[in-house]
Amino acid sequence: MRVVSADGTELYARVHGPEGAPAVVLAHGWTCSTEFWNAQVRELAADHRVVLYDQRGHGRSPAAGPGGYSTEALADDLEAVLAATLAPGEKAVLAGHSMGGMTIMAAATRPRVREHAAAVLLCSTGASKLVDESLVLPLRAGALRTRLTAAVLGASAPLGPVTPVSRAILKYATMGPASARDRVIECARIVHACPRGARVAWSHVLSGLDVEANVRELAVPTAVIAGTADRLTPPVHARAIAAALPQCVGLEELAGIGHMTPIEAPDAVTGRIRELAGTYLTETVNVKEGAA
Repeated sequence: MRVVSADGTELYARVHGPEGAPAVVLAHGWTCSTEFWNAQVRELAADHRVVLYDQRGHGRSPAAGPGGYSTEALADDLEAVLAATLAPGEKAVLAGHSMGGMTIMAAATRPRVREHAAAVLLCSTGASKLVDESLVLPLRAGALRTRLTAAVLGASAPLGPVTPVSRAILKYATMGPASARDRVIECARIVHACPRGARVAWSHVLSGLDVEANVRELAVPTAVIAGTADRLTPPVHARAIAAALPQCVGLEELAGIGHMTPIEAPDAVTGRIRELAGTYLTETVNVKEGAA
């Protein structure tokens, strides 16, 4: 379906699974698309209603409208998707990877997030200081590393076709050293398909990201997952988020896993989503039935 955001930007969204099943909403990360969640859709859609969408400028969602690229636009887009795909008052588990997690944090105070979120899963994400803490460049922390990292991540050069060299670079920057070849190939295919303009525009937004205050407003049960080999958003981010959350229901650090957790460790991510849905959506249904 097409979902129209607050500034008129059209977003591509998909819904899988049976009507009336527990709802899960998935928000992908920077340079990715709905295809990033293929493993989760395969496992969850039999008994969950799975909603996923392409962030503006990614996948089949066109470049941004007048609202441009910003954390406010991310929050607007998530609200629009929730309004278009969930019934009034319907609860869901919201799961976000990387920029998708930042989207949920940015939207923490929004009315539709408060209306629809029963629980949240934040995967491989951060709330601020993304460039400062990045370990993509093997340099000592400081101004030089920060400046060079910003230049690398924000480079406007096209990624070009997927080659053995480009796959090796992508694996080093975004995945754990033991990542299976087929999963590296899958990630490379998705990332290289991201339009250059959106990739660069969002890199500038993420370089200045600061949604720390919003984390403290995310007042629903929230689980956090991180990979110990994540160079883009190292576990220091996950630990800071978990410490700031009003209702943290677990921080899991996956040994040897990099930044692309839903593809690198699909069972861990899918299992946590299923667990949150089984716990908090079941509770919601029981409360409604008791009130009736």
